[in-house]
Amino acid sequence: MSTWLVVGLGNPGPQYAGNRHNVGAMVVDELAARDASGVAGGRASFKTHRARARVAEIRLGTRPGGAPGPRTVLAVPGTYMNESGGPVAGLLKYYDVPLERLVVVHDELDIDAGAIRLKRGGGEGGHNGLRSITKSVGSKDYLRVRVGIGRPPGRQDPADFVLKDFGKVERDGLPFLLDDAADAVEALLEVGLEPAQQRFHAPR
Repeated sequence: MSTWLVVGLGNPGPQYAGNRHNVGAMVVDELAARDASGVAGGRASFKTHRARARVAEIRLGTRPGGAPGPRTVLAVPGTYMNESGGPVAGLLKYYDVPLERLVVVHDELDIDAGAIRLKRGGGEGGHNGLRSITKSVGSKDYLRVRVGIGRPPGRQDPADFVLKDFGKVERDGLPFLLDDAADAVEALLEVGLEPAQQRFHAPR
């Protein structure tokens, strides 16, 4: 059974940890708590990989009959957002993961806050992390879990908006958003893109 690589985008360091731009990394941390191969009640632990990333190898989700889901490498690049491609390309090669089993989880300005959208390929929409990955892997044809953060209010610069922490109202709903996005990743791995889209793109 082929391995999956699930990458959560963000910037390294505690000063960025709560930023909207780091929601992809937050989702991957949520997935680490769902490791089906670990000790009951525990969570997967991350290790530093030579490809300049934090990684955790887990079994994500369950198969029919209750068997653990597919082997999955969770990863958060240790580089800044605009250099995410190098670690991702290195991990694809190291773990021998085909491009069709790469899932990138990232923040999305052009989706309403709290919404989740799934797609394969397409443009990067000005997202520097996606642009770097596309350049490094030589293709846009990878899966994306797009976590909506909405547009900035008024005339606030989008670059400033994504590098600010979630506001109080947003933080109240953040656990639900991370849970939904983690569910979307699991659905992609378990049932494929189109069935997962039907589930998460429907009015909820």
